[in-house]
Amino acid sequence: MHAVPSLDSATEDAVPVPLRDLRRVDIHPDHWYPLAWSHEVKRGKAHGVRFAGDPIVLVRTESDAVFALEDRCAHRQVPLHAGVVCGERIRCCYHGWTYDGTGRCVDIPYLGPERLPNGVRSYPCREEGGLIFVFPGEAALAETKPLPRLASLGEKAYKTRRFGREVACHYSFMHENLMDMNHQFLHRRQMGQMRARPLGRRRGEGWVEVDYTFSRTEGKQPFGEAIVFGERPNSTKHEKKDVMTIRTAYPYQMLKIRSGDETLVMDLWIAYVPLDKAQRTNRTFGLLSIRRPKIGVLLDVAWPMLVWFTDRIFKEDREIVEREQKAHDQQGADWNQEVFPVINELRALLRECGAPPAG
Repeated sequence: MHAVPSLDSATEDAVPVPLRDLRRVDIHPDHWYPLAWSHEVKRGKAHGVRFAGDPIVLVRTESDAVFALEDRCAHRQVPLHAGVVCGERIRCCYHGWTYDGTGRCVDIPYLGPERLPNGVRSYPCREEGGLIFVFPGEAALAETKPLPRLASLGEKAYKTRRFGREVACHYSFMHENLMDMNHQFLHRRQMGQMRARPLGRRRGEGWVEVDYTFSRTEGKQPFGEAIVFGERPNSTKHEKKDVMTIRTAYPYQMLKIRSGDETLVMDLWIAYVPLDKAQRTNRTFGLLSIRRPKIGVLLDVAWPMLVWFTDRIFKEDREIVEREQKAHDQQGADWNQEVFPVINELRALLRECGAPPAG
């Protein structure tokens, strides 16, 4: 197999510069990451999750507080999520070693309190907007970083759906897929032929964003799209005045669509959480807020159709990024010949913000 240099531009006179293979850049742990939906962690129960291969147990106590610990008992390394929640503490299912929310071992049934060993690692943990966030990095930094704004969740003018599932690819493929709206050809069966036109891009410390407008070149406007934007003329002579802004503010992504009068009609927030140590599988957590029309109940009636429509779009995106990951693994390296400037800037951002190389 011949070797192809990894380039982020496709110009003939480009000089190859050694770059980190983006698909091997670990996500940086010093941020708040959603590790579960609130409803997954029942009162008086424990729930096991993973972050980049590290097992973490989420515990909801009898008082409805939530804390996060390393999911291994200090004694025999048995997963704590198999244990029993007793009041504000969790007991290992094996020998009954008991831990509080700080990870301190507070009781061993067959030893006195003066002989208690060290406990297990605890993680900063917060619950917000139906999500349980954990700070898996340096705990001292958690207070310096605010939780992200979760779309238009909780605002009366919007109806919000929660979505997400596991996707078998590196998180960087997900960022590229959402930001590069030139892939609308992929969704031609769902949305008709659409042409994206970039209006401009911007970049700052830790973020990059791009604006798009769209025009339909073939096919009819799908019902799901009409729910959000209303009916549009099906003619190439009419260009939509709606502007879509997509932003990666590391490590999260946002997508906002504003109508011609600057009304925010759609507001998306999404995070990608690596599950395995190699970071070849991630779990997505997304919140999609749609502005209610003047007759608000119409959105409630049409909501099942909108969910069906967006799920079909998400399914196509998931399948294509998983194919990208398989191609990368078969090749053993990143052979992408990227030509779209905003994606080159995004790739540079993900490299800069990602975890530094080991060693």
